[in-house]
Amino acid sequence: MGRIFVASSYGERLGPSHPTLASEGLIVAQELILLRDLVVQYLRSLQYEALSVPEDLSPAQAITWINSRARTGDVALDLQADCSRNATIRGTTLFYIAGNDQRRVQAEQLLQAFLRQVPQLMSQGVKPDIQWDMGYSAFCRQIFVPALTMIVGAFTNPDDRQVIQTQRQAVALGIAEGLAVWSHAVSSAALLTPTPTYPAVNVNLNGALFYGEGILANGNFYIPVDLVDQLGVDLPLTPQIRRLSYRNIVYVRAIDLREFNVSISADKDSHSVMLRSAPLGYPGPIDWIMGRGTSSEVQLMMFLKSHHPDSLIAFAELPRLYREEAAIEGVNYDIAFAQMCVETDFLRFGGQIRPEQNNFASLGGVGDQPEGASFRDARIGVRAHIQHLKAYASTEPLVQESVDPRFRLLRRGVAPQVDQLSGRWSADLHYGQRIKAVTRLLYESAGFL
Repeated sequence: MGRIFVASSYGERLGPSHPTLASEGLIVAQELILLRDLVVQYLRSLQYEALSVPEDLSPAQAITWINSRARTGDVALDLQADCSRNATIRGTTLFYIAGNDQRRVQAEQLLQAFLRQVPQLMSQGVKPDIQWDMGYSAFCRQIFVPALTMIVGAFTNPDDRQVIQTQRQAVALGIAEGLAVWSHAVSSAALLTPTPTYPAVNVNLNGALFYGEGILANGNFYIPVDLVDQLGVDLPLTPQIRRLSYRNIVYVRAIDLREFNVSISADKDSHSVMLRSAPLGYPGPIDWIMGRGTSSEVQLMMFLKSHHPDSLIAFAELPRLYREEAAIEGVNYDIAFAQMCVETDFLRFGGQIRPEQNNFASLGGVGDQPEGASFRDARIGVRAHIQHLKAYASTEPLVQESVDPRFRLLRRGVAPQVDQLSGRWSADLHYGQRIKAVTRLLYESAGFL
C-alpha cells in the first residue's frame, strides 16, 4: 500500500498584506496543524502509512520534502483554509491539476467521502488549478506523485469556522476516509502496472496534426520535447517543468506550457491534445503596464460575469471606463482590469474597501484614512487607478488632471513591469503573478490564447 503525505499550508493564497494574516494568522495556522495531525492519526489507525509534512517548511520546501521521499503509489494532500476578505464566501473545495480527468474523479471521490462526515461544510465542488489565485497550484503540479489541494472551509465565515473548530474530529475523519479511498485506488493501479506503458495520443500543434506523437501518462498529456521546440518555447531546466523519458524519447507535460503563453485543450473524440502558440490576435507579453489593451468591452463584461454573475449590477459601465481611461494615459487596460479583479475579488469587495468608495484598486488615502481613498463616482475611481499605475510604470506626464491622492508621493517609473508591483502596491510578494494569472485567464476567455 502506498503512503499518504499530509501537509498544512497557510497564507500561500493571500500574501502578507492581507489583514487576516496579521490578526489571526497564527490561530488559523494552528487549527490547520491540529487538523493535519488528527488526519494522520486516523489514517494510521486504519493501517495506512501516513506522513505529516513539517509545518515549519515554506510551500516550496514542503514540495521538495515530499518529492525526496515519494515513490510510486503514494499520494499527497495539502490542507488550506480560505481567508478571503469576503466573509460571505464559504464551503469546501478541492483543486486538481487542470486537464487531468483522472485526478478530477479522484478529487470528487475524496470530497464525497468528506461531506458524508461533515455535510455542514457546503461543497464548492472540485476545480482545475487554473482557477487558483496564482493561475496554477504548485502543490498539484510539482509533486511527483498524485497530489490535491483542499480548501477545508472559510475561516472568515463564522459558520465554517465554528464547524472546523467544534467538530474537528469529524472533519479530520472525513478527510482521512477520503484519503484512504484515494490511496487504495492509486496503489492498486500501481501494483497492476509495475512497468509503465502509456497510450499514444495525437498532437495538434498550431493546426498541424502529429499522429501518435504524444502519450497519456498518469492522467496528463505529454508531448515530445522536439515538438515543444517547434512552438518556439525555450523551457528552463527547473523541476517545475515535468519531464519523463519513455522509449528513449524525452516528453514534457503539456499543461506546464501554459506559463509560456501556449493554449492547451483536449479533443476526446479524436484522442488528441491541442496546442496553440501566439495565435492571430494575441496581444503579446503581459508583463508591461504601459501599452494598449486588446480585449473588447463585451469580452471584459463576459469575463467579469463568468467569475461573478452579479458583478455588473452596480458597475455596468466599468469595462467601458477602463478602456477609455487607460487609453488616455497609455496604460494597458487589460492589465488594469485584471488588477481590479484581483483587488475587489471580481467586484465582490468584502474587505476594508466598500463599493460606495469607487476605489477599485485599494488605493490608500492621505492622512488619517484607514479605510482607503474614496472617489465621487466610478469614472474618477478608475481614473485614479490608471494614474497610480502610470506613476509606477512611466515617467511621462499625466494627460488629465491628477485625481490620485498619492500620485505625488511616488517615485516615477520604478515599476514598468507587472511583477515589480509586488512589494510596492501590495506587500504580497506574489502580487504581480496574481495579476498576470488573471490577465492570462482573460485572454483565454477572449480566445487570444
